[in-house]
Amino acid sequence: MNVIDTEIEGVKIIEPRIFNDSRGYFFESFSQREFEEKVCRTVFVQDNESKSTAGVVRGLHYQKPPYTQSKLVRVVKGAVLDVAVDIRKGSPTFGKHVAVTLTESNHLQFFVPRGFAHGFAVLSDEAIFQYKCDNFYAPQSEGAIAWDDPALGIDWRVPTSDRILSEKDAHHPLLADAELVFDINVPLY
Repeated sequence: MNVIDTEIEGVKIIEPRIFNDSRGYFFESFSQREFEEKVCRTVFVQDNESKSTAGVVRGLHYQKPPYTQSKLVRVVKGAVLDVAVDIRKGSPTFGKHVAVTLTESNHLQFFVPRGFAHGFAVLSDEAIFQYKCDNFYAPQSEGAIAWDDPALGIDWRVPTSDRILSEKDAHHPLLADAELVFDINVPLY
């Protein structure tokens, strides 16, 4: 696998090595050994999958300590714009984001470390999205910021009239008003 650094430390794009032939393709979607050698040392404990239709925007979510999570995400069907926002107080990249297009054909994966809010927008008719988490989901530790906070400057690439949000995602606070419990000293993994 090829690991691509982004503008924000710890956030990585992972490009698997794909073997194509007349039968189709094969690739190793995850190797603990190689991930630890090239990205970081972590142990994923939960795999999740969601299915969404065109225009769905999910996020921007995070879990508060002690249930913070790193995520390794990918798309197995369709296309999404995936976004990670640095919410670590004192970080030189606080409030900045990295966005990457993940598709069933590019097979890219996106590593979102702890201390980041995460979300995605569906760019295809339908998307099946999978992600590995290094901590278990804990509903009492949910946190979120507004996906459309103008201070973040995220172009979700979905027209306003086509956006579909959950009731909860439509009412998250702006970054400036959110309960942020991360600081620059929070371990990324």
